[in-house]
Amino acid sequence: MKKLFGAVLISAALAAGFTGCSKKETPAGMTLDGKTLKIGVNIAYPPFEYYDTDGKTPLGFDVELGKAVAAKLGLEPDIIDVAWEGIFAGLDTNKYDCVVSAVTITDERTAAYDFSKPYIGNGQSMILLKDSKVTAKTPQELGGHKVGYLTESTSDIYMTKLADDGLKFEADEYDDEMNAFADLKAGRCDAVISDSLVATDYVNKPDSPFVLVWEGPAEEYFGIACKKGNTALRDAVNKALDELTADGTLADLSMKNFGIDIVSNIAK
Repeated sequence: MKKLFGAVLISAALAAGFTGCSKKETPAGMTLDGKTLKIGVNIAYPPFEYYDTDGKTPLGFDVELGKAVAAKLGLEPDIIDVAWEGIFAGLDTNKYDCVVSAVTITDERTAAYDFSKPYIGNGQSMILLKDSKVTAKTPQELGGHKVGYLTESTSDIYMTKLADDGLKFEADEYDDEMNAFADLKAGRCDAVISDSLVATDYVNKPDSPFVLVWEGPAEEYFGIACKKGNTALRDAVNKALDELTADGTLADLSMKNFGIDIVSNIAK
């Protein structure tokens, strides 16, 4: 999901550089002493995070998950909309307690942050227009085509690997996933590579012009990111996720937002 590399290292470096300058910084691990769980979210990634038609009310799987976790912890949720480029820097500088924003768990990120156990398994997918003249059925067959995907994302990594393996295609990278689908609809790109759960949302909309032609296995997992060293919060979040799984809440949120039960995608 979303962007993976540079932002993590930069934000961690900035946080380290300014640690000695801040006297008001809340120590990691103190979150549970308060009354509010501040949750960083990039509200631009439906069906995980998006605004209602009023443009003010945050909705989506991650928004509801964050609220459910807060309730299990006995805290009031405070959803804070943050641009993706600065979402980890905000966590480093205590602007919020955790990030619940379809964050892929990677080795690089786990070195910089404490992650919860995964709550969603996700793979890559390939989307075309229903009336597309593109005959490719897999990403490996997209040679010679213009392919859209979110820059610095797992989709970017996937297509970059194919390019390194010799696939010749025109890369069309986007800062906003919604713009990739808008350009596909307008014919400005030939195919979109996207997280399968995001693609499902676009494909299943009424009168959708899109069709899902390929879906890979769940090889990446999303988790809730906490500041490094905030093990008290991480452990409490893990306990909350266990309870939300056991009582069926997680499955209900999945069916509501995706139309499928994503709990079964998690490796046992």
